[in-house]
Amino acid sequence: MRTQVAIIGGGPAGLLLGQLLGLHGIDTIIIERQSKAHVLSRIRAGVLEQGLVQLLERAGVADRMHAEGLPHEGTIVAHGATEFRVDFRALTGTSVMVYGQTEVTRDLYAAREQLGAPTLFEAQNVALHDIDSDTPRVTLTAAGQEITITCDYIAGCDGFHGPSRQAIPQDKRREFEKVYPFGWLGILSETPPVHHELIYSGSDQGFALCSMRSHRLSRYYVQCDVTDHVDNWSDDRFWDRLRASIPDAFAQSLVTGPSIEKSIAPLRSFVCEPMRWGRLFLCGDAAHIVPPTGAKGLNLAASDVHYLSTALIARYSDGDDHALEQYSHNALARVWKAERFSWWFTTLLHRFPDQTPFDLRMQQAEVAFLSENAAAQRSMAENYVGLPY
Repeated sequence: MRTQVAIIGGGPAGLLLGQLLGLHGIDTIIIERQSKAHVLSRIRAGVLEQGLVQLLERAGVADRMHAEGLPHEGTIVAHGATEFRVDFRALTGTSVMVYGQTEVTRDLYAAREQLGAPTLFEAQNVALHDIDSDTPRVTLTAAGQEITITCDYIAGCDGFHGPSRQAIPQDKRREFEKVYPFGWLGILSETPPVHHELIYSGSDQGFALCSMRSHRLSRYYVQCDVTDHVDNWSDDRFWDRLRASIPDAFAQSLVTGPSIEKSIAPLRSFVCEPMRWGRLFLCGDAAHIVPPTGAKGLNLAASDVHYLSTALIARYSDGDDHALEQYSHNALARVWKAERFSWWFTTLLHRFPDQTPFDLRMQQAEVAFLSENAAAQRSMAENYVGLPY
């Protein structure tokens, strides 16, 4: 098989890249190790920066998002007795969109099928070859057949555990990681959200987040031990912890119900440098991980797709390689800023096991300063709605 760009990974990053390239007449093949049904069953966050909203508009897949998504013009931040709202619209002139990542993925699959572009599902033994040459290729097994795909470029959108990053020689990449000593226990429930905007809360019980997928579907999180197990958390225990971790006014109005999904996610920060090696370009979780506190995972993948799609379109339209040469530099400049914001927001509201009384007072002072200072709130709002590409 032959294509111009082989895309490893059929999640939202790979799909969005394929859609943007396809609209410019660039051939792609997407290689996905899971079935389409499995990809669409994954529950993920759905706070979209304006940059991602605009990319989806450019890709021609924004109609359902605009019809069903929930624009959010601010968020609530609480810590102990301190509670305040950060007004995104007033501070930045824009907002974010709450629209589930699963729905983004569903829209992109529908667009790809309409485009008639191929996707190879349930691909096994995926391997990258000759990525530092002019003739890279990908080998895999699908539907019982051994397949070789020759291409001009490979986009590694296959997540942290995929083969793309590992194809870069170990002595040619540098990896930075911070593992946080806690996780998030999250549940999905068919209940109305406790508030029309997200609530980020810190307390003696630890961190909590009140989010939503729609007007009838809520997503809630509480901080837990990273070694804990969901079997230790009954629904009643979860709701009791959540009530104890958010301001009283919201706790009293919280509507509870049976969980329809429950999971524990570890938190870490991770960056791989460089994000390019030869004809291989890393996108999304293949190159970087952020703690979910700042809602940057999907959005960072989207910014990678912006830089890479722009560069590839320039390459194929007029032979200009400059943006491709600069891809890793440009993408990493934005990645590290998002890593900083996610790290800062995580340390602001979580309880760490080794915090001293001084550390706790500093945390309280930081929240108090944020609540009182317009410049500090503007900085938070600018990062939350998304820094420019």
